[in-house]
Amino acid sequence: MSTSVDRLRQLLAGPDLLLMPCCFDALSARLIEQAGFPLTFMSGFAVAAARLALPDTGLISYAEMLDQGRGILDAVSFPVIGDGDTGYGNPANVRRTVQGYAGAGFAAIMIEDQLAPKRCGHTRGKEIVQRPEALSRIKAAVDAREQGADILIMARTDARATDGLAEALWRMQAFADLGADILFLEAPQDEAEMIDFCTQTPGPKMANMLAGGVTPVLSPQRLREIGYRIAAYPLALLNSTVYAMQETLRGLATGDLPQRSVDFATIRQIVGFDQYDRILQQYTSLEPES
Repeated sequence: MSTSVDRLRQLLAGPDLLLMPCCFDALSARLIEQAGFPLTFMSGFAVAAARLALPDTGLISYAEMLDQGRGILDAVSFPVIGDGDTGYGNPANVRRTVQGYAGAGFAAIMIEDQLAPKRCGHTRGKEIVQRPEALSRIKAAVDAREQGADILIMARTDARATDGLAEALWRMQAFADLGADILFLEAPQDEAEMIDFCTQTPGPKMANMLAGGVTPVLSPQRLREIGYRIAAYPLALLNSTVYAMQETLRGLATGDLPQRSVDFATIRQIVGFDQYDRILQQYTSLEPES
């Protein structure tokens, strides 16, 4: 029986660009899967916002992220990539983080080279750790995988914003040499830099398509031509959810019910009432032995 890791490897080996809306809870992940997308990413930004109403500045903990991930993974059957931030400490912490995410059932985990506490990659004030510490994080993550954690490693660098493109590309190559499965150069500033990343480093690469961010938002066709394998849309669902809730609340303040929403039958179906009732029906006809 194939695992989520096996399915993610198969997706990465295929010819298509993988469009990946990012989730923040079990319901958003289920909707992504039901819409036919092949995978999702549990966004640290989105989880911090949805679970704590706090910014993505390292305030959410490993335990909270893992707990959120377990709920997401219980709700879906397709591969989920988890945001592991900086690994939550030194190399020993990184190993434990990778092992924990693997045990929960994530198909991959992202580990980055920001100085803790990290912050959203498209905001100001980021700092990165020196090369030895950055390399030790990815080495620890790869070691955890090699020693039994069934999970892929996505290595991320934020060096473009702090030290320039050359340093970012050096780190991407170094992370690949250590055994990272997927590379993610955060916040390239134009299409030329995106091309340099894809042509100068090996293996599958992810693009982060954040409306209003530093990186230009390109079409899926263009991303595929450049050489990306995954196109992540980190806040599309969260932004739309906030907009819809604000619009609904404005209406309710004047006594108006929302005009654009799913009906009660649809929400019952999405959360599984019909399946729940079918399970109960299996037991209603049982009679006690005389």
